[in-house]
Amino acid sequence: MLVDARVISGLLREPKWGHLKELHKAIKLCEPALVAGDPIVTSLGNAQQASVFRSSTDACVAFLENKDKVSYARVSFNGMHYDLPPWSISILPDCKTTVYNTASVGSQISQMKMEWAGGFTWQSYNEDINSLGDESFATVGLLEQINVTRDNTDYLWYTTYVDIAQDEQFLSNGKNPMLTVMSAGHALHIFVNGQLTGTVYGSVEDPKLTYSGNVKLWSGSNTISCLSIAVGLPNVGEHFETWNAGILGPVTLDGLNEGRRDLTWQKWTYKVGLKGEALSLHSLSGSSSVEWGEPVQKQPLSWYKAFFNAPDGDEPLALDMSSMGKGQIWINGQGIGRYWPGYKASGTCGICDYRGEYDEKKCQTNCGDSSQRWYHVPRSWLNPTGNLLVIFEEWGGDPTGISMVKRIAGSICADVSEWQPSMANWRTKGYEKAKVHLQCDHGRKMTHIKFASFGTPQGSCGSYSEGGCHAHKSYDIFWKSCIGQERCGVSVVPDAFGGDPCPGTMKRAVVEAICG
Repeated sequence: MLVDARVISGLLREPKWGHLKELHKAIKLCEPALVAGDPIVTSLGNAQQASVFRSSTDACVAFLENKDKVSYARVSFNGMHYDLPPWSISILPDCKTTVYNTASVGSQISQMKMEWAGGFTWQSYNEDINSLGDESFATVGLLEQINVTRDNTDYLWYTTYVDIAQDEQFLSNGKNPMLTVMSAGHALHIFVNGQLTGTVYGSVEDPKLTYSGNVKLWSGSNTISCLSIAVGLPNVGEHFETWNAGILGPVTLDGLNEGRRDLTWQKWTYKVGLKGEALSLHSLSGSSSVEWGEPVQKQPLSWYKAFFNAPDGDEPLALDMSSMGKGQIWINGQGIGRYWPGYKASGTCGICDYRGEYDEKKCQTNCGDSSQRWYHVPRSWLNPTGNLLVIFEEWGGDPTGISMVKRIAGSICADVSEWQPSMANWRTKGYEKAKVHLQCDHGRKMTHIKFASFGTPQGSCGSYSEGGCHAHKSYDIFWKSCIGQERCGVSVVPDAFGGDPCPGTMKRAVVEAICG
């Protein structure tokens, strides 16, 4: 989980990174008692309980849990009162002091912005669909893909030939036969007589797929070429070493005079990989071995190349691939990896509430968008000038829409309550003083305070608004402490904001700053 939060294209993923970092620190404080034995669990209410760990050296650790999905709970533990947010756990490394609560996120929130850093001038080379070459071989029946390719490539061509007699009725009535191809996964392109007929792909849950479509055949010999694509080997699950990929059949042709013709057990010709891979078109030497032409949009199985200079600065870089379908990327001969913006994220997106049991469909975002749009480009791979970018596009995209972008933090926000637990000086009387911390990317400074409120503000980062309780000097302390600084900190106490705007009400300090 911490690795997932560490970086996105070179930047910390806030607030997840900060909140998990604090959790790790809190657990580390509890280590002596945690490893000493099992906990003693005590009920603190209908949906509340305490789990207490003790060591032989009198180290004591408590985890106070509130399983209520709706309401806060005030519990009494060891003679003291503790307020627990719904569906949360508070960590007390000395059985007295709350240093962390799972539902109280005090870490900075960063709103990322992708800033255009340059476009490209492209040349293209079309993959030869009908070129089998000396490396191909033929056999009767269908073979499993990974056993043939040995995972040296994502691609395996399955090619067979179908003879059509002159008296076939579909040649005169226009009712083209139906080709059905069943595959174990993961994606499949069907070509008939050199023309792309259809594309299908599976899913994470079920990689198996079936292509069914009417195909245009002519009298005489017809070539059916199926490019099967694997998108990685499984590494988890039961007996994953037995999972298959590629076309395993059946493969049938319906609508002929004979009815159905089974192509599964006729002779198939196999070719491992692409011609462009054999020529090493992704490398500088290989890309110079063929003649490149003007780029053609929406052309399947196309190679594109461009040269570019490294963008100025040290911000993390990425390629915006939203105009493309599916394929692979190389820079200076090194593989960036597979891209697949044509695969759209499905699901139900709506209001996200952390409370309650977690499942993989909870708090989904960006439904209907590409599962990934930006692909990280390591600056360490780049030369100051003359970098080679090569892309292999399977589906047929628009390379003119590809651009280099810099990833920067546009706005940074914080939302910290008066009662926010803290590990800073937690053993002293001052530990209870919560603090707002803001930090821009290295080399950037805060230039503007877009919003600030000490009270009961509403909304989220990028759309905050004042609530019914608001300290009118909320902006002053942030302008004074943060403008012109790369990082700053402000204590969440009424005196810092000109006094208490609503005594007896739990207040929060909320701020949004612009880094420039």
